[in-house]
Amino acid sequence: MSEILISGANIEGEQVADIAIKDEKIVAVGPDAASYLEDPERIDGSGLIALPGLVDLHTHLREPGQENFETVRTGSQAAAMGGYTCVHAMANTTPVADDAPVVEQVQALGDEAGYVQVRPVGAVSAGLRGEHMAALGAMATCKSKVRVFSDDGKCVHDALLMRHALEYVRAYDGVVAQHAQDPELTEGAQMNESALSDELGLKGWPGVAEESIIARDVMLAELTKSRLHVCHLSTARSVELVRWAKERGINVTAEVTPHHLYLTEEEARSYDPLYKVNPPLRSAADVEAVRAGLEDGTIDIVGTDHAPHPIEDKDCDWQSGAFGMTGLETALPVVIDTMVNTGRLTWGQVAQVLSKTPAKIGRVADQGQDIASGSFANVTLVDPTIVRKVDPSSQKSMSTNTPFVGRELPGQIKYTLYRGKMTVRDGKLVNFN
Repeated sequence: MSEILISGANIEGEQVADIAIKDEKIVAVGPDAASYLEDPERIDGSGLIALPGLVDLHTHLREPGQENFETVRTGSQAAAMGGYTCVHAMANTTPVADDAPVVEQVQALGDEAGYVQVRPVGAVSAGLRGEHMAALGAMATCKSKVRVFSDDGKCVHDALLMRHALEYVRAYDGVVAQHAQDPELTEGAQMNESALSDELGLKGWPGVAEESIIARDVMLAELTKSRLHVCHLSTARSVELVRWAKERGINVTAEVTPHHLYLTEEEARSYDPLYKVNPPLRSAADVEAVRAGLEDGTIDIVGTDHAPHPIEDKDCDWQSGAFGMTGLETALPVVIDTMVNTGRLTWGQVAQVLSKTPAKIGRVADQGQDIASGSFANVTLVDPTIVRKVDPSSQKSMSTNTPFVGRELPGQIKYTLYRGKMTVRDGKLVNFN
């Protein structure tokens, strides 16, 4: 039987208390917590913020098929170092996670690694080809009980297919997570369409390519009375569309990535493919709009869109470079920098957007719980006062394509506990298998 006593931690910035953990559960919170334990391992929580273990609804773990990018194990380790206890693994693997055997393989790899709960995401269309529906029912009813379906990396562009998918997942209380990108409006596009793209000679990616798909899909969600989730929202008008849909009572949720909260299209001036991402980095006005949307609740969650790539995919000219950035190990520091330290979010709201709400959207009942007696001991302890320079060589992801390299960000994960098991101790990964 394992026992851990966390003393004097600041729970969601609202209550300084001791936390008693026995095996997988929290057994007591408060001044008498120590009395529930016999001989616990002790963690000094003084000065640390205690959050429910973070939950990512949008992670690319690349396995099976792209193990030179990332593996479920290395991605799980990166997630733990970022304070995560659950990640949703996107379906664009090789083979595609479009049927029960592949999603069960991904979950089994996550269970074997043991650092976080890995929830597989099922593809919407067979092979991500956008032609025929994948085996949604088989994935929803298999051992993995998939509840999030997405062709992320590609848009479900066919309106009839999208309608049928929304109707089908409703029976399983599932959600379709849409990569909103009209492929015809973005063919060959390289960066945000603006005066800057003209200046740099890079083909522009118009915001309407995202916004038109969101507009269509919220109407389809209203028609089907099903759940829609908008991945990596990036423009001011996209925020307005989601706000309008919510005002109408449409069952839509949305996410923003850390990089769209922090970085602007100005990074493209460097022609460094580290800043090449889908959707592209947008204008300063768009960044302000997504921050405001996260602050007022129009945007529900922060999803990392952790997209690892090998060095050769980024150590090249801009047009040859791959789209994507890593994000698991820097997400919370970016949120602290852009939203907490600016007074736009409280720590309680951080717990909502990085843990409780993504767990709810993904229907993961044992994650995103309050730090309270009876809850599973998924806990992240962060020191918000530590400021560190981002160094890809010290990160646990196999890939080094972080856009924050060399930047100073606040907040260090000191401890991560997944079901009472310490995966990060005093800022270092625990190697337990």
